[in-house]
Amino acid sequence: MKPGTSKALLAAAVIAMSGSALANDNDGQDKRACSIPGATVNAVQSQLAHVATMNNGGIFSPSRMWSAVVDRQGVLCSVIRLGDAWPGSRAIAIAKANTANGFSNDHLALSTANLYAPTQPGGPLYGLNNSNPFNPDFLPQGTGLGRVPGGVITFGGGVPLYSGGKVIGGLGLSGDSACADHAIAYRMRRLANMGLDKVPGGVAPDGTDNIIYANGTPTGYQHPHCGSSDVTP
Repeated sequence: MKPGTSKALLAAAVIAMSGSALANDNDGQDKRACSIPGATVNAVQSQLAHVATMNNGGIFSPSRMWSAVVDRQGVLCSVIRLGDAWPGSRAIAIAKANTANGFSNDHLALSTANLYAPTQPGGPLYGLNNSNPFNPDFLPQGTGLGRVPGGVITFGGGVPLYSGGKVIGGLGLSGDSACADHAIAYRMRRLANMGLDKVPGGVAPDGTDNIIYANGTPTGYQHPHCGSSDVTP
């Protein structure tokens, strides 16, 4: 495959899937314009084909993924698929993007991986998963663009997107282990090279929203290992 071909194909997929969604949505909810510039959305989503070939841990190599971007209002800006990704992962990717956006602000960035331990039974955020249910109208492939699908997922794969210290949206990945999903999302955000990873602060030891692996039972903002091939991006 010639250099740049994979990115060109991915861009074409973005356009094709966007057109399908706009044609098929008929749920009665008003469409809204995505507040994230199209160039920014494309800069993030175009990284998927490249990052999928990296060592991300997990089950598949290259990775098979759904990738979704929502803006600060939760409007679905883009959702794409690479390879034969699990159909059920589409809604999960969207919900991860919504979660990372919905629970980060200009003081603290929280990836969905950071939310694993506090949302377990007995944790201070137990029950958070039930707070913003996913709209089932947007489960079918080709639906949801310009709408607010919602959803909360509290395991790895979602990261907030920043600009000038402010949250502008979220990126969600699904299609492999939660740990691999996180690695891919984290790398895509960074490799977009637009400062979207310049978080104001995080719960990880380095002050970011990176995944914090637990050696035993996850506590604090930790996440369990998914397997022996886990990587920290």
